Amino acid sequence: MADNPMLKFVDAAQVYPEKRSAPLRAEDFREIAEKYAVPNAEEQSARCSQCGVPYCSVHCPLHNHIPDWLRLTAEGRLREAYELSNSTSTMPEICGRICPQDRLCEGNCVIEFSGHGAVTIGSVEKFITDTAWEEGWVEPIVPGPSRGQSIGIIGAGPAGLATAEYMRVAGYDVHVYDRHDRAGGLLTYGIPGFKLEKHVVMRRVDRLKAGGIVIHENFEVGRDAKLDELRAKHDAILIATGVYKARGIKAPGVGAPGVVESLDFLIASNRKGFGDAVPEFDDGGLNAAGKNVVVIGGGDTAMDCVRTAVRQGAKSVKCLYRRDRANMPGSQREVANAEEEGVEFVWLSAPEAFDGTEQVAGVRVAKMRLGTPDATGRRAPEADPGSEFRLEADLVIKALGFDAEDLPKMFGSADLGVTRWGTLRVDHKTMQTSLDGVFAAGDIVRGASLVVWAIRDGRDVSDHMHRYLKQKAAATRKAA
Repeated sequence: MADNPMLKFVDAAQVYPEKRSAPLRAEDFREIAEKYAVPNAEEQSARCSQCGVPYCSVHCPLHNHIPDWLRLTAEGRLREAYELSNSTSTMPEICGRICPQDRLCEGNCVIEFSGHGAVTIGSVEKFITDTAWEEGWVEPIVPGPSRGQSIGIIGAGPAGLATAEYMRVAGYDVHVYDRHDRAGGLLTYGIPGFKLEKHVVMRRVDRLKAGGIVIHENFEVGRDAKLDELRAKHDAILIATGVYKARGIKAPGVGAPGVVESLDFLIASNRKGFGDAVPEFDDGGLNAAGKNVVVIGGGDTAMDCVRTAVRQGAKSVKCLYRRDRANMPGSQREVANAEEEGVEFVWLSAPEAFDGTEQVAGVRVAKMRLGTPDATGRRAPEADPGSEFRLEADLVIKALGFDAEDLPKMFGSADLGVTRWGTLRVDHKTMQTSLDGVFAAGDIVRGASLVVWAIRDGRDVSDHMHRYLKQKAAATRKAA
């Protein structure tokens, strides 16, 4: 009987792919770690305990078959590992890069609980599919027999693109409409290259286009066509726009030049990475070079902003967050990366006002303390009287999260039902909105969430749309 290739966690230490040094990686927008060599990936996969109840899979929104493809990797069966990984996710190498594994699969790894350090699931997932691309194992999309029906998808982010792939394979004509000039949504324009290099996204987009999915770029619903016009053109519609309305701050001076939105800052930076002309960057407005930068917020978007500012050559970068480190919503790994790169975190601090009229010159800050728990159970921050101080700032970036845009108004569709938060109201049994044949998925239903949940929603809504379209086709045949 052959030796068990697994259960090596007692002898083999947890090792992540080696990160480039902080000074070196702060000079460019490349990903900060190189991929594993094959022996290292096999050894790290072999640390999996193959537990009877795989909490890693349970806590993965996609319920990926993690222990199974770890075992295949440990056994050197990489192509099979890729095929199994790909069976539950349309973008495994992207999830491997940007999922907060410390809060999901790796954070719930059994050997993490035992004190041996979690299996490096995300890094192995990235390695498997990157290898598949290099080896030519990633097969083109093969559309099923034509069903004579078409769907329109509004939004080319992860939920929309996942749905497009599943529906094209099922034999539908698929058209995707997106306001940007490149598909990918936040994968393309919101997430910096040091977390997700853009060729990784573009090769996925190119594969979808090669499979016959038509992506209409620079197409804004409401401007180029009303929602009702698209409903008349297609047999079903999916709204997967995400949430893009930035949350604001009510404070004196917030309108001063140099106080900018996080997404404007990140989009400008990513466009420069593509080689685009970006006047707002070139004139210095959205460029941190040589500036004292203050980022307000504690989520992953704030981490993207501080680390982007470092790479643009900021003079100093500070992050203000109103709670402490233990209560911040962003990934602790990202905080550690930012600190290594020279970012200073100013915990338990909130802006009270912004100095400057022609140009922001500073932020007046109040120290905070954690009081009684709020509605979510987290201790609510409250101002600590008499503790005010000032930070110099030439550029202030607001990274306070995102809400839904007013889609009924934007789309010219007053009957499109929304919740009190502005997200789309759906029947959760069918994922259908208040309009017949119009479905919704991703952040526009959930609120700002994770890419992996958007992909999961894309997978789920595909099943619901398929069922709806089969019933619609049957009714049409019966009427004929």
